[in-house]
Amino acid sequence: MLSSSKLWSILLLSLFAFTLITASEGNFYENFDITWGGNQRAKILNGGQLLTLSLDKASGSGFRSTHEYLFGRIDMQIKLVPGNSAGTVTTYYLSSEGPSHDEIDFEFLGNLSGDPYILHTNVYSQGKGNREQQFYLWFDPTKAFHTYSIVWNRQRIIFMVDNIPIRVFNNMESIGVPFPKNQPMRIYSSLWNADDWATRGGLVKTDWTHAPFTASYRNFNANACIWSSSQLSCASKSTNSLQTNAWQDQTLNAPGRNRLRWAQKKFMIYNYCTDFKRFPQGLPPECKRSRFL
Repeated sequence: MLSSSKLWSILLLSLFAFTLITASEGNFYENFDITWGGNQRAKILNGGQLLTLSLDKASGSGFRSTHEYLFGRIDMQIKLVPGNSAGTVTTYYLSSEGPSHDEIDFEFLGNLSGDPYILHTNVYSQGKGNREQQFYLWFDPTKAFHTYSIVWNRQRIIFMVDNIPIRVFNNMESIGVPFPKNQPMRIYSSLWNADDWATRGGLVKTDWTHAPFTASYRNFNANACIWSSSQLSCASKSTNSLQTNAWQDQTLNAPGRNRLRWAQKKFMIYNYCTDFKRFPQGLPPECKRSRFL
């Protein structure tokens, strides 16, 4: 039988190991790689707790996750480029690789000082997108950090801003609509110049006198299934030890549906499912099946 002193030592070691594990979760050094722009434009700061991306006339910058995920809830807090951000695009998305890739997009389209950002969302399945919805935000996303979340399970994809659902893309394979479910995806983010289309269809160009443009990231959480060597591990990678795997069958309850209606009624500025001019032969089939897309 172990003595009380030995049991106490084991307990302390276990507690110390758990502390090390939870403290490392969400660390940008451990969870992400800088993919372009170099260390002068993409910087990991504060011991791995903060990441900044910058754009100047020579180059933008970006990063991606070290892990691939197949279903989960991904949260990231982002503070966007302040001031005159016209022509710039800040992205945060999940994507697989190859011509038949899957992708779940948040893109933030910059604008002139005083004009609102446009939040552009899209879903690609087997290489096919064209499922855009765009929103204004109900706050200034440059003044403080806000949380942007993707919930992805076998039944649906939910886009959330500060835990408020703004969009749901349901699995409608039963009527022939492809749904991302077989390809593991990495998390990507970038800040780049897109002044040929990003602001007012390219009419407003990037004003390089305001460069460098900088966006900031913190408090990454991935409560998700990690894909590695064709094997799937669904242990939680969340910084919140009390968080469960509720995302695996997450749907919207009545209050969630009310918040979704509020966001879409007040802040949606484009919906592919109502663009009859774009689809003169008829709207995509998913548009006819669900009110909440």
